[in-house]
Amino acid sequence: MQNKSLNLPQPRALPMRNKEIPYYFIGDEAFALSENIMKVYSGHHRKGTKERIYNYRLCRARRVVENVFGIMSAVFRVLRKPMLLQPENATLVVNAIAHLHNFLRRNRRSRDLYTPPGSFDRDNLGVITPGSWRADTEENAGLMDLDEQQEAAQIVPQEIREEISNYCSQEGAVPWQNEYA
Repeated sequence: MQNKSLNLPQPRALPMRNKEIPYYFIGDEAFALSENIMKVYSGHHRKGTKERIYNYRLCRARRVVENVFGIMSAVFRVLRKPMLLQPENATLVVNAIAHLHNFLRRNRRSRDLYTPPGSFDRDNLGVITPGSWRADTEENAGLMDLDEQQEAAQIVPQEIREEISNYCSQEGAVPWQNEYA
């Protein structure tokens, strides 16, 4: 990411907005905010503020990633610990798992076997019920914590986060967000 060799799509404006923003990954406190890594605003924010709404929306997206990775690591146990493989071979393994996951989720019959009801975390009026995959991976939870990465402060990532935050509070608002954020 640092040398811009990931071949990400070109920046685009969010719907009904003019400012182009780059495609980005969702990071947690282990990552520094950067052009392609967005993370929550630190600190406590009043209910209904654009920072709290942004944090809520980013956390919902991160929960989707955690659910998918958790289910994949519960089924494909090779993801539970560091792979002792050359990077190109590890890439092949991860790509194969992603394809198998997508294949198994493709139709109802295989989806119900691979991810039966209750597999994913559920959000019921702001109360999160953990998915069944969490019990299978508790000892060795798939997504490992990383050491915090420090990076020189830049103005651009803050502007990108501000644009996304404004979008989530205005044109991109969803009906239920103010109930929970």
